[in-house]
Amino acid sequence: MKQLVLATGNLGKVKELSELLAAFDLEVLPQSHFKVSDVPETGTTFVENAIIKARHAAYITGLPAIADDSGLEVDFLKGAPGIYSARYAGERATDQDNINKLLKELEGVPESQRTARFHCVLVLMNHADDPTPVICHGKWEGYITTEAVGENGFGYDPVFFVPTEGVVSAQLDKSRKNQLSHRGKALQLLSTKINKKLGQ
Repeated sequence: MKQLVLATGNLGKVKELSELLAAFDLEVLPQSHFKVSDVPETGTTFVENAIIKARHAAYITGLPAIADDSGLEVDFLKGAPGIYSARYAGERATDQDNINKLLKELEGVPESQRTARFHCVLVLMNHADDPTPVICHGKWEGYITTEAVGENGFGYDPVFFVPTEGVVSAQLDKSRKNQLSHRGKALQLLSTKINKKLGQ
């Protein structure tokens, strides 16, 4: 079984991506397994940051690496929090801190102007010097509610309303979320390319 390193320290993402990759004959190991340190995300786009993370993990471990960079884009806020989604309320912000800041920024904004989408960019690199990384982009449309509800998921899931389902992301069961989500869509794209890329 081929090993693959998952270049993220976010335990929610590790769990979600490991489940989504379970169908492949791959052993997915989080970068923490190799004591890979987080690398500064100095890019200005999801694509740049995902490449930075994948390259760093592949360089340290010598294994193929998948990195995810994802975030929430809110139209009324001109695309914020965007690439800063995880640290919207500060470097050590919790999910709740970020949600609180988002709801405060949107206070009084009508529902019709609260449109938003999640983006996920997955990058797969065979090695640190791979000149042709596989890049897959998925997005998920919805809008931001006025209060947080639901127990599932992580990040902004409790305030991301999914119109097709009539609930927020945090109220979806795991399998349904994996079908609909930005990460699920990016992974579906990756699944069509992963075996060819890894020579399997």
